[in-house]
Amino acid sequence: MKTLAKLAAVNATTRKVWALTTPFFTSEHKWKARAMLAAIVVLNLAAVYMLVLINDWNRLFYDALEKHDQPVFWAQLLRFTYLAFGYIIIAVYKFYITQLLEMRWRAWMTSHYLQRWLGDQAFYRMELARFSSAGATPDNPDQRIQEDLNLFTSYSISLSMGLLNAVVTLASFVGILWGLSGGYSFSLGGRTYEIAGFMVWAAIAYCIVGSLITHYIGRPQIRLNFQQQRFEADFRHHMVRVREYSEAIALDKGEEVEREHLDRRFLSVLANYLRLIKAQKNLIWFTTFFGQAAIVFPFLVSAPRFFSGAIQLGELMQISSAFGQVQDSLAWFVDNYSSLAAWRATTDRLTSFEESFATQSQARRPEVAAGAPSLVAQDLTLSLPNGDVLLSGLSLQVSPGDSVLVKGPSGSGKSTLFRAFAGIWPFARGKVEIPADTMCIPQNPYFPDGSLRDALAYPEPASHYTDDALRQALEQALLPQLALRLDDQDAWSQKLSGGERQRLALARVFLKQPAWVLADEATSALDEETEHTLYRRLVALVRRRGGAMVSIAHRPALEAFHQRRWELQRGPDVRAAAYQLREGAA
Repeated sequence: MKTLAKLAAVNATTRKVWALTTPFFTSEHKWKARAMLAAIVVLNLAAVYMLVLINDWNRLFYDALEKHDQPVFWAQLLRFTYLAFGYIIIAVYKFYITQLLEMRWRAWMTSHYLQRWLGDQAFYRMELARFSSAGATPDNPDQRIQEDLNLFTSYSISLSMGLLNAVVTLASFVGILWGLSGGYSFSLGGRTYEIAGFMVWAAIAYCIVGSLITHYIGRPQIRLNFQQQRFEADFRHHMVRVREYSEAIALDKGEEVEREHLDRRFLSVLANYLRLIKAQKNLIWFTTFFGQAAIVFPFLVSAPRFFSGAIQLGELMQISSAFGQVQDSLAWFVDNYSSLAAWRATTDRLTSFEESFATQSQARRPEVAAGAPSLVAQDLTLSLPNGDVLLSGLSLQVSPGDSVLVKGPSGSGKSTLFRAFAGIWPFARGKVEIPADTMCIPQNPYFPDGSLRDALAYPEPASHYTDDALRQALEQALLPQLALRLDDQDAWSQKLSGGERQRLALARVFLKQPAWVLADEATSALDEETEHTLYRRLVALVRRRGGAMVSIAHRPALEAFHQRRWELQRGPDVRAAAYQLREGAA
């Protein structure tokens, strides 16, 4: 049963690796990729052929030394120059084409995964799923795309080409070693036995034993490499968060707390790395002994034949060289175990990342129809990521000309309802119809680092708008001081105050002139006078455009800008839904 389980695990791993590997070689770049791969294979074969010629050169060169044959000595030195020069050319171009293939493969996989991660808002749903009851989701998708893809392509090519080189070298030199090693005779029970090609069998036995011991010693590295990548990513991710929230942390005097958090994450990095070093140290003890013993092993076995005069010095050196090539080929697993462990860990991380895409695509989500004449929700049920139901059985409609204010206590699901109307909340059932010309204003708007014009026009290119349109939008949002800074480069999310960020988000609305606006606490950081001015302009905009507005807000004064009110109140039966929605006039 254990054997069947291991075979099933090997088959599953093989299918996963195949699923990760084949898309690039069947993509739109398949012919270039296959041609480069074929060139690398040919260069590997050529390199092995050069090693065969150099092995034969060993015999002729050392025989000339033993016989003091000066003409042959100089002729073989000249021949070695040609062989070495040819081998250098092959090695250089094998490296160059291999690196090009790795780069193009990584570029394609990065583009492929970025498209899937950013497409269909998978990046958002993966973050939400981290807190759901459906199970764990992959940690640090940024690290998996940036680092794991690089490691996967690099290790996949180097290990596969190394294995190919080992197989071809073994096939090329095993015949040479068989012919050179002669037979080994021994007596047992009064009878004499002879083992043909003894050196070949000795190399095979030597490497089988070495591979088994290597796997036994080195297998903890697979798990440790997996954990090391996760701990490193967690440490880097928290430093990015400190940078993003630097002002809030500074105002709260939270430096010591953040230092403790970073120290704790870095201690996890160091502790796991120390375990990994110890595991590698144990493996290096054995592999170093294994490699050093392999140097003298062929001399020990061949010494009796050499001292008896059965073979010359050249043949002894050729046997040593051929045994070294055969032993190196058979010891490929031993020599590359640490790389194989890192590659396996990387493959597992990418496989789980791949599975998360499949899980997200299969997850049940509300039916969202874009381009509707009104904003409509039919039999809509909203849940939290942990499965708790917030609102159940909602049937709502917002028609052109309406203005709706959504109110309720914190945590009642106002923003969740906002996300469902926007079509991004995955933990929902029912149907949502959204007008095409709809724009959302989140409570914490995002602005990319760069020029102010790019931050204002986001996500569209700033070239779609004239400078006059950009400046007019800023003035409408009461940001005249920024109208002359369109080309300034800055981290706007950090340099602007909370009120300025909200006004810049409103400037986007005035710039793009949508008919429908969904605003989630869009003016919560503004003073009342500024808030009223901007809301009058928002209401005028949507009425002029023939649309409607839905606002989430706490301030009672904003009711004057809305005709209807949806108020969320705690429900009597929390098992059915935590809150209920009551509709009335504003």
